[in-house]
Order: sequence, then C-alpha cells, then structure tokens
Amino acid sequence: MTALQPGSAERNEAFAEAVATLSAGSKTFRLASRLLPPEALGWGAIVYRFCRRVDDAVDEAPSPAEAASALSALRAELDGAATADAPMQLFAQFCGADPVLRGAALALMEGVESDLTPARYESDDELLRYAYGVAGTVGLMMCGVIGVRDPVAHPHAIDLGVAMQLTNICRDIADDAALGRRYLPAARLRAAGILVTPGELAIDPRDSGAIASILRDLLDLAERYYESAEAGMRYIPWKTRVAMIVAARLYRQIGHKLRRNGARFERGRTVVGALEKAVTLLCALVACCGPTIAGYGPRRAHDRQLHRALAGLPGTAA
Repeated sequence: MTALQPGSAERNEAFAEAVATLSAGSKTFRLASRLLPPEALGWGAIVYRFCRRVDDAVDEAPSPAEAASALSALRAELDGAATADAPMQLFAQFCGADPVLRGAALALMEGVESDLTPARYESDDELLRYAYGVAGTVGLMMCGVIGVRDPVAHPHAIDLGVAMQLTNICRDIADDAALGRRYLPAARLRAAGILVTPGELAIDPRDSGAIASILRDLLDLAERYYESAEAGMRYIPWKTRVAMIVAARLYRQIGHKLRRNGARFERGRTVVGALEKAVTLLCALVACCGPTIAGYGPRRAHDRQLHRALAGLPGTAA
C-alpha cells in the first residue's frame, strides 16, 4: 500500500471526505470536532470514518453472512491485502506502526461483529467487554489522533469509550429491542423480577419501572467510568483537550438528562438540546482553565477494578 504523502491532493481529498462523513453522521462529535486543530480534525475524521464503515458493514448488510463478508473485506483492506480507497489507506497508515492502535482497530471489528448474533448478555462483565470492543477501542485510537503519548493515559481513554457506550445502551434500549438486541444483563433483569427467556427482549411497558431502576444502576456504573476519563484529561495536550472534554461531557449530559426524565424508555429517546450543549461547552472551557485539568493538580491513579472484566485486552490496566 503506497503511503499518501503530506500535502498531496489525494491526501487532502481523503481528509475532506472523512470530515464530511463525520459532520453528517454525529451531531455530538461534530460540535466537539470543531474545537480540534485542522490536522487532528483530519485524523479524527479518518478514525470516525473507519468506525462508521465497520458499523455499517453490520447494520446495513442484508444478512449476517454478507455482514461477515463485508468485515472480512475491511480486514483485508487494513492489512493491505485488498485495494483500499484513500481514507482507508490513511487509516491503515495511522494504526499500522502502533500495535496498540492496530489491536484496538481489530478489537473494534470483533466487537461490532458480535452484533451479528442476538445481543444477550448475562452479566455486567460481559456487557463491559462488549462496551470495550465497540467503544473503548475508539478511545484508544483517539489517543493517536490527539497526541497523547503517555501509555498511562490509555486506560482512562478506554473508560471514556465504555462510559459513552453504557450511556448509549441506556438511551437506546427501545430502539435496540426493535432490532432484536437486548443489552441489559440478564442477571440484573432476573434480580428485578423480570422473567428472561431466550427470545425475550424484556422491553415490556408493564416492566418500565423495574427497567428504569436497572437503567439508573447502569448510569451509575457509567459515572464511575466518566470520572476515570475525567482524571485522564490531564494527559491530553492543551490544543486538543477542550474538544475531548466537550465530547465527554455532552455524552455524560445525555445520561444525566435520562435520569432526570425518570429513566423511562417509553418516553422516547433522550436528546441534549442546543442550550444544554452551549452550557456544557462553556463549562468545558472553564474546566480547561482549572489547575487540575490543566495538568498542575495531583495525579489520580487509575482504578484497576474498572478493568477487572477487561483483562487481556489491548491498552487496559488489567
């Protein structure tokens, strides 16, 4: 695979295509991305486009067999064994020289591929490993985008992805059920008195109160990972730190609003409004001026208990 040279027209076009994909695909990340320097924005968009292609390979495939085939084709492109377009070539260059980044990319594909089978998780540990695969890996890859050099930061970056995925699961419970996916751990459902059978999605309006209690517990779990992610912001260079704090806090705000709404899935999808986004942005800017986030406060050791279920996975503290 021929490297695309800095400043070349093909490289610039690849960055522009990836940025357009990012702008069209995610309102939350689009706001945060506007705070990145141009080079970091370009690489961040390249990573986002890769993640989008992996998701679409599964979500848009007519059948599981075709989804698996599409993911195999992506792996071949990543390995240089198949022809890749310019953005994919850049992504392969981005992670090819770093075993942690490459391991994260492969783990992402494995995590998304697991959605080809019915999503049924027995325990929190199983759910956390899934969250690592589909989102914690993205946190790892973003370290390469925003210039984080200290590997001590990797567990905190993973925690941000895990926290965001737990937030997604709580927010999208009804949408996921419509797709045949049940991410709520069966152990929690049984403890709440909800009968779990192989074909049961446990999304019954009559169970909304019990499910709301489970969602609140999972949001509490997400908060532990958000706290760890916040402690890791000190490792991010100041030029890109604001964008990461904004992205983290916007997603965290989704969970806070869902809790304020009673965590009732039957009330519809929780979204953060423009005013709330503006307040979050302002608070992030203030936080970046604070001594701890700016890197002058005491370091907080990573809580290894957060990665107990993630032992053996790239970049983890376990």
